[in-house]
Parts: sequence; structure tokens; C-alpha cells
Amino acid sequence: MSDTVLELRGISRAFPAGDGEVEVLSAVDLDIGRGEFVAIIGQSGSGKSTLMNILGCLDRPSQGSYRVEGQVTGDLEADQLARLRREHFGFIFQRYHLLNELTALENVEMPAIYAGVASGAREQRASDLLTRFGLEDRQEHRPGQLSGGQQQRVSIARALMNGGDIILADEPTGALDSRSGEEVLAVLKELHAFGRTIILVTHDASVAAMAERVIEIKDGRILSDTTNRPSSPEASSSSTTGIDIPAQSKPMAEAPSSPAKSGIFASLRGQVDRVGESFKMALRSMQAHRVRAVLTMLGIIIGIASVVCVVALGAGSQQKVLANISSLGTNTLEIFPGKSFGDVRSGKITTLTVADADQLAKQSYVVAVTPTVSTSSTMRYRGQEASAQVSGVGAGYFDAKGAKVLAGSFFDASSVKRRAQEAVIDENTLDALFDGEADAALGSTILLGDVPAKVIGVMEQQQGGFGGSQNLSVYLPYTTLQTRMLGDMSLRSITVRMTEEVESSIVEQAVTDFLTRRHGTKDFFILNTDDIRETITATTQTLTLLVAAIAVISLFVGGIGVMNIMLVTVSERVNEIGVRMAVGARQGDILQQFLIEAVLVCVVGGVLGILVALGFGFLFSLLGSSFQLIYSSTSMIAAVSVSSLIGIVFGYLPARNASRLDPVAALSGG
Repeated sequence: MSDTVLELRGISRAFPAGDGEVEVLSAVDLDIGRGEFVAIIGQSGSGKSTLMNILGCLDRPSQGSYRVEGQVTGDLEADQLARLRREHFGFIFQRYHLLNELTALENVEMPAIYAGVASGAREQRASDLLTRFGLEDRQEHRPGQLSGGQQQRVSIARALMNGGDIILADEPTGALDSRSGEEVLAVLKELHAFGRTIILVTHDASVAAMAERVIEIKDGRILSDTTNRPSSPEASSSSTTGIDIPAQSKPMAEAPSSPAKSGIFASLRGQVDRVGESFKMALRSMQAHRVRAVLTMLGIIIGIASVVCVVALGAGSQQKVLANISSLGTNTLEIFPGKSFGDVRSGKITTLTVADADQLAKQSYVVAVTPTVSTSSTMRYRGQEASAQVSGVGAGYFDAKGAKVLAGSFFDASSVKRRAQEAVIDENTLDALFDGEADAALGSTILLGDVPAKVIGVMEQQQGGFGGSQNLSVYLPYTTLQTRMLGDMSLRSITVRMTEEVESSIVEQAVTDFLTRRHGTKDFFILNTDDIRETITATTQTLTLLVAAIAVISLFVGGIGVMNIMLVTVSERVNEIGVRMAVGARQGDILQQFLIEAVLVCVVGGVLGILVALGFGFLFSLLGSSFQLIYSSTSMIAAVSVSSLIGIVFGYLPARNASRLDPVAALSGG
């Protein structure tokens, strides 16, 4: 016998059963030498499969010591055991345990992925192995497209992928017809001839007779350990299957091709490859279970679409509200004489002058300034007569108030300077005197008391805001109103339109300080109409946040749905998890794979949610609404980021459960 590679001392294994335990292995002592062909034989329930699982580091003994190449395995962590499986063992299973989503080539490649082998090198080696096993024309076939014998050959090729020197075969012929079984056994004999250690578990004495050493186990104990007559060297060296079996070599992961590819770069490359593999498996899983994937995404799609639509609706409605508020002349300061609207002495204060308006117009924080005076008058045109509010304003009034011309034009600074008898009427006046005919109004002369004025423009109806929208309003140059109607040069108010770049409160304070210095006292008060806009804007934002919070709740519910479906997915794929662990996957690899799947489901759901939201916006625009949805790229990026976070948070528990599955339980289906 050659040097010992596997050493078992006092190995026992018990499993819980009801209130007690059932001992499957009892005080097993066993040494297996390098290059031996050992058959472990016994009836069902004898403990032979449990022994093989312990030998392959898929299971841990309840008692005793197990060494692999002199290394004690009892104190090793799960990832350290995975390293042993990855570098020393190759598994051949009775039911093949090939992954249906992968091709034959990809199934064979799998151990090398977890060993950190570069994609090109592992693909070439997998292709060479399949070619040597006569499957060169079946490399792109999936397991369901292969016969049982072909699947088992793929399984053998996978066992050889990392160059492991110990092959563990669990009833490798049990699911095959006699001819395919003979071919598989011939392959095992040839692998042994090339120096590999073969451990074959079987209940068939004729199969066990092919080994050079037969260990019979019964009721968890070794009943006998006998040596068969070894095959002759000539027989061993000649291939009976026509397959060129690769010679024993170092595991691929331990033989870097050059120093440049070793160390941190090799580790990083291996990690990237494993992430890529996880990403591909996630895509395949989603494709293979489309209905489940869509149902999983549904909660995310609804949540993301809701959030994006609510933000877009909020932005659109806010813009519409602000546009309506702008028509009221917001973002303006109205400066009045006196202390407040209730000041009975305000009419006697005449310190608010045109010069104040002219000086304010020179300030950097002012966009437009207009003096205003007003009076009530009886208005006549032909046989029509009505009471009207006559306002004397400057040329900048219409800009300050955000007014729009319906017909004709507004008067300009020259009209103010000339004291022109030119009038701009509103739509209410147009309806009252001209039956709504703008063409009839333009150029007509109306009487305001005893003062004639030529209509040069019609102003679009402004939002009433404070209940004045039904008044008939006429606008004259303030100089005209002062000299021709009032005979008083004092001002009722000054309207200042502020720049958008400076906060209204700062501008208000600056105007207060400026006029106080000019007047020597504060004999005026200011109405900041921008406060109205800010209040309404804050209200719309609050409502938007309220509805967005409801949408976020739907996202949370969607996340719980993702977690539930992923938990079900883990339970459905325990066999796949077991296979990956058997070929050397770390706990982190399994965690990563299922976490990527959860994140990918949520990200795709997020993108679909954005598309649904955009589609809703398109349909909304077709309804002819008075405002449009305004989409924010920031909200979309945030939505996808949130969906990714949901995948991480709610996918972690299922992924963690998957990574902590027991390899033996997983291989047996749970």
C-alpha cells in the first residue's frame, strides 16, 4: 500500500430520531492509501453512503478524527472544507446531479469556476475532457438532451476538472443499463491506472470485485477489509473504452501559469469570474421560471411605477399651481403707506412717491417696479355703462404681475411719460362693453368718468386669488390717472417684482431698510405675495410626500414578496446548492449567487416599473389634462437604486439560508 491519504480513527455518526438518536456509523477505523482502488460494499442502510459523505467532507462525524493528507478536518470551517473538496476530491453520483440550466461544457467547468481558474483555461480543459470521453459533439447539449451514460460521463469529466486525485463514486452504475455501466466502470479502472485514488460505494458484489480492495460494512461497522488480486499492468495501461484519460496533475487552481497571474490579481480574477457565473445563473433561473419571476417582480413594478408617477404628478401639479399663482402676480412685494391695511391714517401719508419706485428699480434684486394708483369710476361705451376699478400703473406693471396680452398690446414707458390716454381692459370689461369681441374693442374710445381713453389692448383674465376676479378692471398709465382723474401725485402702492435668485424674505428686508433710510422713518408696510406661493408649494409637496409614502409602502410589500419567493426558490433548488457545494463552492459563493438573483429580480422590476410609469404618463397626456406629468431622472435613478437595495435587504435572508444548507441534506433534496 502506498502512503496514507485518508485516515479515520474512531469515526461515529448519529442522526436525531424522535427523542433520541440513531447511530449509523460506529467507531470506524480506516486508512486509504494514495492510488488505491477501494470498493465499499454493503446493503441499504449499512452506513456506506454516510461513510462516503464523511470521506468527501460533505458531512462531519459525531465522534472521532478524520485526516485528509494529514490535515485534521474536525476543526475546519465550512469554507475550508469546501477548499478540500475543491482541490482533493471529485464526486461521481448515482443520479449524476448535473444542473439542467447548464450545458455539458458548463457543468464540467463548474468546479474550476470556484477554484478561480480563468475562463479561457477552464473552458479549454472542460472541452478537452469531454472530447476524451467521446462527447465532443455533445458539449452544448443540456442534461435532458443526453442519455444516462452520457450524463454519467459528463459527471466523471466534472470530477476530473480540478485535477483532484481522489474520486468518490456513489453507486455510479445504479441508474445505468448494463452496457453503459460497464463503460463507466472501465473509465474508473483507467483513472486508477493513471494513479488516481478511487473510492467506489456499491451494493453490487460484481462491481466491487473490480476493485483491488473491498471493504464490507454492516450496521455501521466494518465487517471485513480484503484485498483482491490486482489487475495486471498490461491490462491497466491499455484503454478498453478508447478514451484517452488525462494523467493525474495538480489541481488547476494550484498551478498558476505565471507569477503575474498569481496573488491578488488571481484572487480578483477568480472573484469576478464567480460573480459572472452567479449573474449568468440568475438570468437562466429567471428565464427558466418566467411566470414566477414576473410574479416576484410584480410588487416591485407596482411600487416603483407608483413612486415615479407620484413624483411626476407632484412635479406637474406643482408647476401648474405655480403657473396659476404666477398669474396672480406672486414673487412680488406690494408696498403700501401706513402700518397695515387697517391703518386709518394711511390715506394721509404721501411719502410713497414715484422717486421711490425709480430708485428701487435700480437695485440688483429687482426685476420690475411699477407705481400704482387706483380709483373707482363709471365706465361708458355707447349705450353700455358699468362700474370699473381704474388702476394707474407703470409700464412694468404687466411684467411684474405676469400678465399676458389677449389682443393688441400693453402701453409702454413713453405712454407713461406722455400721460397718454391709452387703456388696457381685462376680459370682464371686454364682455361687458364689447360682447367679448376683441377686434371691436381695439381702437374704441371709452369714457372713464369724464376722461376719454382709447383701448389699445386686452389683458388675459388673471386668477382671482382673493375674490376679485369678477371685477371690471381698466389700466391707464399712472401719470394719466394722477393728472387727469385724481389731481393727486401720491401713490396708492409700489409693486416690486423680485429676482428668483434671492429669497423673498431677504429682498423684503432690503426694501424695508432702503425705504426707511429714504423716508427717515418706517411709514409703510409690505405685503410679500411670495409667501402665498411658498405656502401653496409647501402644501403640494406635503401631499406629494404623503402619496409617495403610500407608494413606498407598496415597495416594502413588494420586497416582502421577493423574500417569500426567494425562500421558496431556495427550497426548490436545494439539490443545485448541494451540487455546487460538492464541487467546492464556498458559503460566500452560494450567498452571492442567490443575492444577485434577488437584486437582479428587483432591478429588472424597477426598470419595468419605470417603463410602466412612462406609459402611464403617455396615456395621461392623451386624456387632454390641463397639466402634464413631469418626470425626474433623479427619481428614476433613485427608484432603481431603491429596488436594488430592496433586493439586497430582502434577498439576504433567503441567500443566507441557502449558503448555510448542509451539503449532504441539500444533495438528498433537503
